[in-house]
Amino acid sequence: MGDTKRESEKSSIGGYIVRFILTVIVLGITSFLTPGFRIVGLWSYLVAAVVISLIDYFVEKFMGVDASPFGKGIKGFIIAAIILYLTQFLVPNMSVSILGAIIASVVIGILDAVIPGRVM
Repeated sequence: MGDTKRESEKSSIGGYIVRFILTVIVLGITSFLTPGFRIVGLWSYLVAAVVISLIDYFVEKFMGVDASPFGKGIKGFIIAAIILYLTQFLVPNMSVSILGAIIASVVIGILDAVIPGRVM
């Protein structure tokens, strides 16, 4: 029984690591493709991925809303844009306009549909 618990913890941690790496990659692609959405420097990408993941986790935990851009229709799309916009205040070398957050939410939603695994 203890082995099953350890295996599920490993897969859970591995899942979080893969999700984190995918988030960094998607942020890089989004930053490149989206006007009004800019992140400069590897550390800023890493910090942004952590901040976005934490905010997403707390939104899901406390509000019961999936914050993926296309996870719960317009509600998920708006929450994802708000998360992206708020993240700029916690991450150095990141700037996001309101329009940039909206466009980035669309780009992330499309990338989330194309790349296997859930990013946001």
